[in-house]
Amino acid sequence: MVSFVQLVVKIREIFEQKLIDIDEVMRLLASYNSNMLEWRRFAIFDHHKYTRNLVDVGNGRYNLMILCWGPGMASSVHDHTDAHCFVKILDGELTETKFGWPRKRLVPLDVSENKTYKKNMVSYMNDDLGLHRMENLSHSNGAVSLHLYIPPYDTCNAFDERTGKKTKCTVTFYSKYGRKTDHRGTKNG
Repeated sequence: MVSFVQLVVKIREIFEQKLIDIDEVMRLLASYNSNMLEWRRFAIFDHHKYTRNLVDVGNGRYNLMILCWGPGMASSVHDHTDAHCFVKILDGELTETKFGWPRKRLVPLDVSENKTYKKNMVSYMNDDLGLHRMENLSHSNGAVSLHLYIPPYDTCNAFDERTGKKTKCTVTFYSKYGRKTDHRGTKNG
């Protein structure tokens, strides 16, 4: 077993290499047994939306972040702009719904898979597998997840589940390195 700090260091070591070994990353994330005392300073919640809290940019090849999900909160259906997406559940549980890419205009997206991930479980997603949405289906409990995106990205596309309509979105961080980000006065604020 590794600590949270060791996990961050090992991720950085893995990405000093050129090739991404998906199985190696999955094994490493699975080897971490979530301990709230180790990551809670990065877990900053908002009562109105889920939050993306930056933990590490490593060597510039990835973003590691903690996402905090209040009861009933969900992401939009989205792509990852050609990035690999690894998710480890640190607390609570999240349900991932995968969708096929839109095939026609103004037609509902097809659901290809629906799976609930509990504490310490790991999932993987990329654009070759389609689109997805993550959501906290609990009406009373929050959830916390660790996300690793390779390469990092600052825009993605959100999709209307009913029509397949695509909208480009800017990706921001609610906090960086345990400190809330001030977006006031910016285009995204």
